[in-house]
Amino acid sequence: MKHLNRFLVAAILFLGIGVANAQDENNPWAVEVGVNAVDVYPAGQNEDQLRLQAPGMRGEIFDEYFNANDHWNILPSVSRLAISRYVGSGFVFTAAGSINRIDRLGDVAANDLSYYGADGAIKYSFRNAIAPGGWFDPSLGIGGGYTWVDDIGFGTANATAGIKVWFTENLGLNLQSTYKHAFEEAYGISHFQHSAGVVFQFGGKDTDGDGIYDKDDECPETPGLPEFNGCPDTDGDGIEDRLDECPETPGLPEFNGCPDTDGDGVPDHKDECPTVAGLKELNGCPDADGDGIADKDDACPNEAGPKENNGCPWPDRDGDGVLDKDDQCPDVAGTVANKGCPEVSVEIIKQLNDYSKTILFDLGKASIRKESYAVLQNIADIMKEYPNAKFEIEGHTDSTGSLKLNERLSKERAASVKDYLTTIGMDASRLTSEGYGPSRPIATNKTKAGRQQNRRVEISLKK
Repeated sequence: MKHLNRFLVAAILFLGIGVANAQDENNPWAVEVGVNAVDVYPAGQNEDQLRLQAPGMRGEIFDEYFNANDHWNILPSVSRLAISRYVGSGFVFTAAGSINRIDRLGDVAANDLSYYGADGAIKYSFRNAIAPGGWFDPSLGIGGGYTWVDDIGFGTANATAGIKVWFTENLGLNLQSTYKHAFEEAYGISHFQHSAGVVFQFGGKDTDGDGIYDKDDECPETPGLPEFNGCPDTDGDGIEDRLDECPETPGLPEFNGCPDTDGDGVPDHKDECPTVAGLKELNGCPDADGDGIADKDDACPNEAGPKENNGCPWPDRDGDGVLDKDDQCPDVAGTVANKGCPEVSVEIIKQLNDYSKTILFDLGKASIRKESYAVLQNIADIMKEYPNAKFEIEGHTDSTGSLKLNERLSKERAASVKDYLTTIGMDASRLTSEGYGPSRPIATNKTKAGRQQNRRVEISLKK
């Protein structure tokens, strides 16, 4: 039996050392300071005890369990100290030391026997099963210990039931009753030891000081809120920073914490026009004229127009029904068939030739006489009214003289008219000249009047 006692003490010490390295949890340590009461009466009795012990020392098991006045031995001072370590999964190891004075063994008076106890127990808390984090914390436990009454020591097997009442997260009251069964039947004393003590638990690590222990803190190095498991919500929009795309600006859940100032369904950080309601397809910008070009990029936001013209409708300055972009003569009214330019009519060609027939040259030469300059100006003015028309200047002669001379003279006179028209503003690319000599008469060369008609300059429309 002595070997058993030694083994029990060694086991308690081993458990105490072992749990010191247990997994860290919130407030893994607890210290209890309190008082204890020792009562042998309700510990039950057997034949050996009846033979060895005085009558009245013991009753049946749990007999007069609450009879404190007659049976309890209480030292009126702090008489119990315990330290506990959370093991995990609701289990706690407790090592306790207690002292007392025994002046009654049941109904039998004792002569102030000294009492010392050293105990260890593994207890299971039902707190989380009943109400996690609640104030009511019942527990059951088993363990062992060693008790000295005066100079007699004996080992015990212990069974414990207790209730803790938590006033705060760290401070509570422990009410506990332990049955200690003595291994030594000859001199060991089986008994109950009741205790009441104030418990203070500690040891939890809270790196960021936000009141949430690191074990439960998903952001242990950044102060946060309990509803986000210790993670912060900087902008206070109810979305924790880790999930908030705009953590410093209050926003909406549907936009992952980002705001939508104009309420157009495009969050501000993706909205190119965050203060004006717009369209998603235009990145949150409005399109007043519905032409598919955002107003901020639209030179004519209230008039629909193509992107090629910066959102403006194509103009038609001359009002001829041909848009300027397609109008080869945007400042002169024309016809659609002639790409917006006016068409040269037969009447216009006749008018040009009426003028051209009056052009005078020096005799036998290609030089134009000054009195014809006004006529040439009239011809140029008419041509300019048809910006995309091209004209051919034709030179003609009568049949008098050599053919070679007439052909050369007709070419030179036509070229002379062309050159003069370019000097007064006509585009040279719109004019060509050619001499036909006497090959295209319009009258007989047998009469003076006929030959005069054949010596002429004509203007034709070049196709």
